[in-house]
Amino acid sequence: MLGYVNELRVALIGYGLAGRWFHAPLIAGTPDLRVTEVVTSNPERRDQALDDHPGVRVVADVDALWEGSRPDLVVVATTNATHVPLAMAAVERGVPVVVDKPLGVSSAEAQGLVRAAEQAGVLLTVFQNRRWDSDYLTLRRLVDRGELGRVLRFESRFERWRPEADVSAWRAADPAQGGQLLDLGSHLVDQAVQLLGPVTHIYAEVSGPRGLPTDDDAFLALRHTSGAISHLRASALTAAPGPRLRVLGTRAGYVVRDLDSQEDALRAGRRPEAESEWGREPEAAWGRLVRGEEEEIVESEPGNWPVFYGQLARALRGGEPPPVNPWDAVETLRILDLARQSADTCSVVSLTP
Repeated sequence: MLGYVNELRVALIGYGLAGRWFHAPLIAGTPDLRVTEVVTSNPERRDQALDDHPGVRVVADVDALWEGSRPDLVVVATTNATHVPLAMAAVERGVPVVVDKPLGVSSAEAQGLVRAAEQAGVLLTVFQNRRWDSDYLTLRRLVDRGELGRVLRFESRFERWRPEADVSAWRAADPAQGGQLLDLGSHLVDQAVQLLGPVTHIYAEVSGPRGLPTDDDAFLALRHTSGAISHLRASALTAAPGPRLRVLGTRAGYVVRDLDSQEDALRAGRRPEAESEWGREPEAAWGRLVRGEEEEIVESEPGNWPVFYGQLARALRGGEPPPVNPWDAVETLRILDLARQSADTCSVVSLTP
């Protein structure tokens, strides 16, 4: 890693899937940031952190973290229900904080956190990394250039085939953590709102066909102020997954089959700073611009998750806004709250300003 004389010291709370495989490598690949502390009570993860980041200080709980010197940034990569209390502890100590999505388990608690950060003058942002997926960046390019015309329908899916659930996983076992609607739904809704703007009406179907305490199949239909409609689906029980994106406009449609490959690359141990072609998809995975029976292959933009921590480092130095406005995450949670209400009542729910 290229070092700065005064690198910003990062404390990473949680060293599971998100902490070890997503946040830690991206932080380590950002020249102005360095993981100096990890909070985990799991002995195996403790050893992994020490091996991954020589010289890192590993502590078993957050209280021990605050007993040491104050870090320059805290990253919360723990279970969903702990996001707000852990982030609030950082805010109360004046420490900037990144929260893995979702920001909270409800819009009300997330709103309280954002207001507290604003009142304290503490930087708070949310890891909505899917804004920098290859497919989504390519779609934004096409929309900005007018190649689709006016977008009429945005279909976005995170569909998986996992008929045998891991009942020991906290996402599956604990209803307070939210299930697929809160987990992958946070990405789906964030992308839809970023692309098409505010939402006026919501209809949702949420179910648990695998018999878990949490939902594992969710469908949302959103009507935007622009008149466009988003159809969003997050599922762990889809035997025949649809395309990752199908976007229909007045001039053309755009279809992408596969999910961005950055997650798989990180989990395989590959690192952005070591690859000049990081995030570039093979031609076989590029999307298609379709006009009825006519279609053409569209070169994909490289995925760029590293931009999150690069921009965050500049924000901490005072030069740029944070990569994600936390109020965007509050609005996403408000939509998800109302989606659950819609599913419970089998009705269309209006979003009031």
